[in-house]
Amino acid sequence: MAAMNGPTVRFLGACLIGVLSFGSAAVAAEDEVKLEHLDAWRPVKGWSEVGAVKLDAGDAKRLVATPGTGVLLSAGVKVPYLLAKEPHGDAEIHVEFVIPAQSNSGVYVMGCYEVQIYDSHGVEKDKYPGIECGGIYPEWVRNANVRGHSPMVNAALPAGEWQSFDIVFRAPKFDEKGKKTANARFEKVVHNGKVVHENVELSGPTRGGGKEAATGVLQLQGDHGVVAYRNVRIKALGK
Repeated sequence: MAAMNGPTVRFLGACLIGVLSFGSAAVAAEDEVKLEHLDAWRPVKGWSEVGAVKLDAGDAKRLVATPGTGVLLSAGVKVPYLLAKEPHGDAEIHVEFVIPAQSNSGVYVMGCYEVQIYDSHGVEKDKYPGIECGGIYPEWVRNANVRGHSPMVNAALPAGEWQSFDIVFRAPKFDEKGKKTANARFEKVVHNGKVVHENVELSGPTRGGGKEAATGVLQLQGDHGVVAYRNVRIKALGK
């Protein structure tokens, strides 16, 4: 998506499948890892941790932030992606997010497969399949978007309202020689409590995604507009 120009944020006031390795401790499949604070992610410029955000009353394309912790905020244009420190494979992922008007972002599962975040509340049909909020973004093949997956229902809320994704994801599988034996698959994606995808198989990475592998790090897109995240959690799944 095209980047937006101008200031967008102002402040008020002062891996193995089924197991994740975080630091020295292995996280079993039944455990949940919380990525709610900025120090749980790789350091990058352009992201800050704040206490709360809301739409600017004078400009719906801006967010107003107040000091505190628990909300991860991207300033917008040309901000690097936020990358988790440790990789995951098969996983359940919970993400809450908010964008201002005309902004967009994306949740890159394993850094490879994007669930789109977009200001598409009330839009019956958007530019192409997968661009809608909750869509699985297209692959990029021969200079064209292909195999994008629109959500089964438009569950997008208006700009400025907190929304959620609950994702059940199965990583691609590879044999001992590195040959892929099974494609990545979104077993289920729930957007604001509504099922928008079931058993969507992906033949390759979505546009902008990295090279396919058995594991990868969760990434949050920050360079296409202002976006805030909170309550990011991931739980490894057994086979």
